[in-house]
Amino acid sequence: MVVEINHFIIYLREIKKTSKNTEVSYQRDLLQMASFLGQQGIMEVGKVTKTSLNSYILYLEKEGRATTTISRTLASMKAFFHYECAQGNIGKDPAELIKAPKVEKKEPTILTVDEVNCLLSQPDGESPKELRDRAMLELLYATGIRVSELINLRKADVNLTVGYITCRDEHKERMIPFGKVAKLALSAYMERGREYLLKEQDCEWLFTNCNGKAMSRQGFWKIVKFYGDKAGIKADITPHSLRHSFAAHLLRNGADIHVVQAMLGHSDMATTQMYMNYAQKEAVRRAYTGVHPRG
Repeated sequence: MVVEINHFIIYLREIKKTSKNTEVSYQRDLLQMASFLGQQGIMEVGKVTKTSLNSYILYLEKEGRATTTISRTLASMKAFFHYECAQGNIGKDPAELIKAPKVEKKEPTILTVDEVNCLLSQPDGESPKELRDRAMLELLYATGIRVSELINLRKADVNLTVGYITCRDEHKERMIPFGKVAKLALSAYMERGREYLLKEQDCEWLFTNCNGKAMSRQGFWKIVKFYGDKAGIKADITPHSLRHSFAAHLLRNGADIHVVQAMLGHSDMATTQMYMNYAQKEAVRRAYTGVHPRG
């Protein structure tokens, strides 16, 4: 089954043009599935049944895996077996009728403006690392891009003169503006920090780790965690918290929801709408405290 999985990953890369992160995620999920099925004596794709896949889902639930993880795994399985069916390798798709567990939607962690300001002020030194960290945090909050988009930015994707970045995902390209503060942080990093991190190596990536290599998602998560703790922020923040906060703060201050949707790269307006709900709650709270005698 591993051979078929590898062929599927090549198909994703060369035909579907999926991102590296998507490839890695699908491959990891499918190899874990294949390992479980192999222990049950199921070694060939054609011998996989709906029952055996349901057994694997049940196993993941018993292992205490999060519903989001199980849903993602099921999505990988469905894509793989749909591909195998389309290729004529199997006669029937065993994953077609399997339903994902219901995922409880959690409220996104949205920082206050004061919390964001406190977080972004933490890397205040002039070392190459602090210049890089400040630029990454400022740019993330200024644009609301995803962490994967941030760490995959190339130097050529930044236009400092006009003040915008070009982001590319699997399906489209979008240009996102950024403001003066992010521009100053980026300029300082590119002028006084980046070349020291590169250590005379050639690298197309805008942000690198301290060895001059591409920054990883885990590496940036640690950066956010470090400065969040340093700022004394009690909320359980992640890099995505700055994306949530970017959207919520823009909408609260009157930005058009369609503009925010375009900047975030959401294909579905409903995804952006959740930030509007937050903005409306904040507007009610501010109106109340502004006029109530004991507000």
